Amino acid sequence: MTRTFHAGRRFDTPTDEIAAALADVSIPTLLLSMVHLTGDPRFIRDFSQAGLFLNEVQGFMTEEDKARARHAALPVIVDYRDRGCPPLPPLPPELVKEMLDWAACEPVDDANLPLVLEELDLEGVDPRRPAPVDPERAAALPVLVIGCGESGILAGIRLAQAGIPFQIVEKNAGPGGTWWENTYPGARVDVANHLYCYSFEPSNHWQHFFAEQPELAAYFADVMDRHDLRPHVRWNTEVLSAQWDEPTASWTVTVRTGEGTDTLTARAVITAVGQLNRPSLPDLPGRDTFAGPSFHSACWDHDVDLTGKRVALVGAGASGFQIAPAIADTVARLEVFQRTAQWMFPNPMYHEGVPDGVRWAMDNLPYYARWYRFLLLWPGADKGLDAARVDPTYADQDHAVSEINALARMMFTDWITTQVGDDEDLLTRVLPDYPATGKRTLQDNGSWLATLKRPNVTLVRTPLQRVVPRGVVTTDGVTHDADVIVYATGFHATEVLMPMRVTGRDGADLHEQWGRRPFAYLGITVPGFPNFFMMYGPGTHLAHGGSLIMHSELQMRYINSCLAQLISRGARSMEPLAEPTAAWHRRTQEKITQTVWAHPAIEHSYFKNDDGEIHTVSPWRLCEYREALQEPDWSQFRIDTEETV
Repeated sequence: MTRTFHAGRRFDTPTDEIAAALADVSIPTLLLSMVHLTGDPRFIRDFSQAGLFLNEVQGFMTEEDKARARHAALPVIVDYRDRGCPPLPPLPPELVKEMLDWAACEPVDDANLPLVLEELDLEGVDPRRPAPVDPERAAALPVLVIGCGESGILAGIRLAQAGIPFQIVEKNAGPGGTWWENTYPGARVDVANHLYCYSFEPSNHWQHFFAEQPELAAYFADVMDRHDLRPHVRWNTEVLSAQWDEPTASWTVTVRTGEGTDTLTARAVITAVGQLNRPSLPDLPGRDTFAGPSFHSACWDHDVDLTGKRVALVGAGASGFQIAPAIADTVARLEVFQRTAQWMFPNPMYHEGVPDGVRWAMDNLPYYARWYRFLLLWPGADKGLDAARVDPTYADQDHAVSEINALARMMFTDWITTQVGDDEDLLTRVLPDYPATGKRTLQDNGSWLATLKRPNVTLVRTPLQRVVPRGVVTTDGVTHDADVIVYATGFHATEVLMPMRVTGRDGADLHEQWGRRPFAYLGITVPGFPNFFMMYGPGTHLAHGGSLIMHSELQMRYINSCLAQLISRGARSMEPLAEPTAAWHRRTQEKITQTVWAHPAIEHSYFKNDDGEIHTVSPWRLCEYREALQEPDWSQFRIDTEETV
């Protein structure tokens, strides 16, 4: 993996090869890089974009303008090469702001400016990196991190940078979390890779714009090794319970390993277990009677050869949506059982490889990679939230919740109907009947509907009734014979931290306290559970833009500040007060109920609990959440020192 933050990397690429590379690149990003190389704003003032759209990185520019931009850029790049690629002076802040506004095709508002400047990190300083703490004081506060996926790896990196002792426990045999576990055919990320990576550890060498699972797993393993985290990790170690011990102001954590159970102690605990890691199997009678192989998509059995088999794919959400196109040309017959039709978001780049010219630009053109990241971030930074907000004055709430939402529905409907053509029966089955973006909207490059139109593939919308030895039976009494059943039925997403038992102050049980309504102050801490911090906690799942990695970076910076406060004050413990915690949860709920995700027509959604309520999804703008986490307000915490106990 390659990291690029600043100019100065020498290259001797021949001019004709540079010209060939420019045929592949994002032209708006190229022009922004040229401003850095020359200090001349004409590279953005003489060109205009027609608009910015998610995953559209050419600004809808005409072919004539793109050719003109390449022609203007080539001699600048050649001159830079011939001068030995010297370091470049920083640009004036007012020019950077002009570049941001040009790249965004709209003014970047003051509320978002700190967030996007952090993400750009044009100075290469990693602004979210924690300051070192006093090593002698830190030795008294060992931290246990539960999980070694993207947020657990991040926690380890930031704790090491701060000089805080820590250990990571991971139930799997290797790092990556969901990218270690989900090895099913077609598994890939649905956030563009040049954004779905740590801001301080970008990779310029993704093979695909939306990488498949092996490449993602390799990225997280590579980052982990670069930061020398493996000596801190206990693999194949699953946490069963964590209990607060008041006399010692520490947590006693019981874990299960291959040899049995063990007990660990730590002054603070950080959970980094995610919300999508406990597979959910449907409660179908006879599920265990099936005569052939059956497995959940997150536990894919690679010993089962699907070639020439009749496969029943139960579920067509995010996982099933990827699995079906990946196996359709191998199996004899594929029946896809879908409970609810899904809205699809057009993304022609979804399966595309990254051209060599783009990788060359990422490596060699100053700040190209940083601005490309911004072009991926901005159109997904809260634009989905705009479409999700309910406008109570909009007339037909069953069709759409606002004018913007109606436009999204129109675009998605056109995308689906154009592909289906004159097959009215298929269109009836694939066109959702609820407002757009109400559930997770799936990235689509046309492969899903093309798969459903194959002669050996059938989409079944009749609900399942039971499983029998020879296959599955739908509620209309029809038996669907199958050799293999794959359950792409999602996860226990609303059951936060399951199945761990967490016992806090005075014997309080976290799950009993939560019931079906998990909550946390800023999604991170809970009253009565001292020195207990959650990454990707309640109310922090992103359904509208950005990336969970960005959220994790913001959360871990906040957690580092809390740990630094404990260390500097020599405090025993800290926990949020009840009133600000309740106020945060109340405000979050007020906002979430005014989104399309809470629409009553949407019965089946992993956002909702059994009561139809949403307590896991964030309704906040990315910049609002960043601002809330920027500086902890210590008046909102109970902080116990030796003197106060």
